[in-house]
Amino acid sequence: MKILLVDDHVLIRDALRSVLREVWDRAAIIEAADARQAMRSIEANPDLDLVLLDLTLPDGNGFDTLSRIRERHPAMAVVILSASDDRDAITRAFELGVVGFIPKSAQREVMLSALKLVFSGGIYVPPEVLGRPQPPPATARPELSPSLSKLGLTERQLEVLALMMQGKSNKAICRELDIAEPTVKNHVTCILKALKVSNRTEAVIAASALGHGDVR
Repeated sequence: MKILLVDDHVLIRDALRSVLREVWDRAAIIEAADARQAMRSIEANPDLDLVLLDLTLPDGNGFDTLSRIRERHPAMAVVILSASDDRDAITRAFELGVVGFIPKSAQREVMLSALKLVFSGGIYVPPEVLGRPQPPPATARPELSPSLSKLGLTERQLEVLALMMQGKSNKAICRELDIAEPTVKNHVTCILKALKVSNRTEAVIAASALGHGDVR
């Protein structure tokens, strides 16, 4: 496991390193204090498993750094860590392909859960950013908002959607619902088509906008 921490505050990097060590005690953790150091570290370590990137850097906008990472290493996993929870900034980050956005104000337990989720193949979108409460367990029978009910999804597909909203990977959904992975993939395909989106991140945002918070 090889992780790059990009933040100009030493205390923040120390805290993040401590959080990461709780989960991956043998991880190789590389640190960078600005965008220039970050790009040098990325070029020297193209096998990075994760980049934790602050949006406010002393030598440039974090989005510029994110765009450069995407251009040079499109498959590299990036999670944004930011003091801001501005919805426009978060939407822009996901449009640029991040796999998570964690506000620095998040509690330690939340940050740990978010990082574990990302490493299991999921996507972390903080509920407070979407203006919605955390979705309930997908095993509960959903009561649909009018907008969601018009999508024509089956009850099982809605259960899959609820788990997608929690950022769970296809394999995790298989275990949760006790169904085969090809079946989950088929359900995800139907959900993307119904929401008129092309990937899981867009599905999360679209479902939230349609009233996923009203699913009980």
